[in-house]
Amino acid sequence: MPLIPHSTYRISWPFTNAHINTIYPSLFRRTPDLLYQRETIDTPDGDFLDLDWLKDGNDKLLIGMHGLEGDTQRHYLKGLFRYFHTRDWDTLGVNFRSCSGRVNDRLRMYNMGESHDLSLVVQHAIRSGYRTIFLSGFSLGGGVVLKFLGESGAYLPSEVKGGVVFSVPIDLPSANVSIARRQNFVYMLRFMRTLNVKLQQKADQFPNHLHLNGKMPTDFQGFDGGFTGPIHGYAGAEDYWYSCSSLHFLPNIRRPSLIINAADDSFLAPPCYPRTLAEQLEHVYLEIPQYGGHCGFYSPDKEGSYWNERRAYEFVAEQLKL
Repeated sequence: MPLIPHSTYRISWPFTNAHINTIYPSLFRRTPDLLYQRETIDTPDGDFLDLDWLKDGNDKLLIGMHGLEGDTQRHYLKGLFRYFHTRDWDTLGVNFRSCSGRVNDRLRMYNMGESHDLSLVVQHAIRSGYRTIFLSGFSLGGGVVLKFLGESGAYLPSEVKGGVVFSVPIDLPSANVSIARRQNFVYMLRFMRTLNVKLQQKADQFPNHLHLNGKMPTDFQGFDGGFTGPIHGYAGAEDYWYSCSSLHFLPNIRRPSLIINAADDSFLAPPCYPRTLAEQLEHVYLEIPQYGGHCGFYSPDKEGSYWNERRAYEFVAEQLKL
């Protein structure tokens, strides 16, 4: 306990193919435009965070974190926010540094373990008057949520009631081996295209700190080893991946937290499905649907919502006894 033995996610061909389930929603899902209210807050190190709110004066707040090179306009966040907002929740989307449409001011950007910025956002939400807060995240953002919950442990603010995360590479060393496989070539190409643009922007912004010589990185090993790790204080890619793996923080989580990782997710490796650990932990729930791809979970109903959004609300409502 609490390993969830049977997932309720069901889908038929062609979405039993993980790549179709991953790519189709990203390209073709049409989510209504959300009338975000943009707020910019300052960070203690002289930078800023762009936050996107849906506010209707509700007393419950869902905070959402996007994945690598995403933003609050990603279909998976908009779908989740819309589902909760129509059920009397305010929502708050966090754009990681450099992901809001403008480059951040500091040399550092964001990384797999960026829990300090999430802590800042949570405190901001509490000061704004919210007393019931749930955290959510996809892929990288989900890892940040789990790390924050585990780091905080028993000292987590009482207003934060738990978390729901999806498609999380909770063991980064093994997940980075998986995503580097040939079958994931297209995804890697897409990630590296935008990451390298930002790397060049940072080199132009800080010419005395970053010197780009020769060929740009073509994979996470090169990018994280040459840039992400050193810039954020890690010895290299491996040190960064190990230190930021949310797997290490799961035993310290003290609020109900649901991890949903599809068994066919091509980005994940076996250590990202810690069945034995979940059985031992009181507060960490692990659900492993047979299908779903990476941040896919295609399954629209008449409302246009996807299964993972309905499942997230079901879990939150159960925990809060709504």
